[in-house]
Formats: sequence, structure tokens, C-alpha cells
Amino acid sequence: MGASKDTIVVNANVEMTTRSLQTIVENAKKKVGRDEKGFYRVDTADKVSEMISRFLLEKDFEGYVMNYE
Repeated sequence: MGASKDTIVVNANVEMTTRSLQTIVENAKKKVGRDEKGFYRVDTADKVSEMISRFLLEKDFEGYVMNYE
């Protein structure tokens, strides 16, 4: 994810709406589809992490924390 920036992975508890989490799970399932046994093979926790990380990079979280008071 962070090919152009120096990044690290931080494990944190993040508060979000239940609707946000439900939508992430629904979209992840749609994207991967069911396997031959009818199961979804997707790690939704990884998808949450991926989406939050992308959001932080795109919305300049680094700039935000540099100016935080």
C-alpha cells in the first residue's frame, strides 16, 4: 500500500459506525464471490485495514497530525 511513502503498520482500535463495517463486509463479499463450496474467502478485517489506510494516505493524515493542536 505505501510504495511511495515510508510507512509502518500500527494495530489500533478504531471506532466506526456499524453501517460502515457492514458496507465493507458486503462489498468485500461481492468482490470475491463465493468459492466452489459456497463460502466467501475474504478476510474482512484486512479489508477494513486496507480501506482505513487508503483513506489516511489520500486525505493527508500526515498533514493533519503535523498541524494538530
